[in-house]
Amino acid sequence: MFTIGRIKTGVLLLSLLTLLLSCVTTGPGGKRSFIIISDAEEVELGRGVATEVEATQTVLADSVWQAYLTEVGQKIVRVCDRPDLDYQFKVIESDQINAFACPGGFVYFYTGILQMMDSEAELAAVMAHEISHVVGRHSVKHLQTALGASVLAQIALGDAASGAAGQVTGIVLGLALTGYGRSHELEADEYGLHYMKEAGYNPNGAVTMFTKLAELSGDRDRGFFENLTSSHPETQERIAKINEQIDAMPASVKDLPDFKDRYQLMKKRLPPPQ
Repeated sequence: MFTIGRIKTGVLLLSLLTLLLSCVTTGPGGKRSFIIISDAEEVELGRGVATEVEATQTVLADSVWQAYLTEVGQKIVRVCDRPDLDYQFKVIESDQINAFACPGGFVYFYTGILQMMDSEAELAAVMAHEISHVVGRHSVKHLQTALGASVLAQIALGDAASGAAGQVTGIVLGLALTGYGRSHELEADEYGLHYMKEAGYNPNGAVTMFTKLAELSGDRDRGFFENLTSSHPETQERIAKINEQIDAMPASVKDLPDFKDRYQLMKKRLPPPQ
């Protein structure tokens, strides 16, 4: 009995140790979550998705714009809760109104959504939202639930059949393009607003950007994100929550710049809509 008890205690301690080692940062304020797959494995998954994206879509041939997007992205990265990844930022030449982030920090913006923006603060709002999906490891959380952590790790390391790896790439890209569901989108909104403020951007840029997206469908109660998937919360609810979060911030945030003039100069470089 004593031996069995020691074995049970050892198993329990090992389980607790595994849990502690697998709890990683997934948000501001020290928020942590149980994630089995490592950063390196996540990056490999994201690289596979990024390869598929760039093989099927056209990356904008403008080094000035690519450098500008990277500059804004790195401002957010420096204040986010997962700054150690090698984030990559690229513009895709397409009239689609979208932006998305792949696991491991591969972030893409379509020229269609960039054309909608009027200030760098609006760009920072979308950028911070997408980086927040990476910080929150939202794609990995979905995949762990759907596939199991061990299968996911095998695929990331190239140990699984190519068909399974291709399936995962499709799942991840689908999530990135259509959204992660109500709770994760609200979480990305919350984190993103915090990060853009910490990076020195006027958080009102998030309000103006979301309002523009909400008006796309011609119905102010259902907007851009809801048109992508029914699992998203109402856009107006998200705008209201963003306003509440801004109201809770120090009054001085209203004096933060939006860098509108700088963005307008860059906007002139974008290719005209087709």
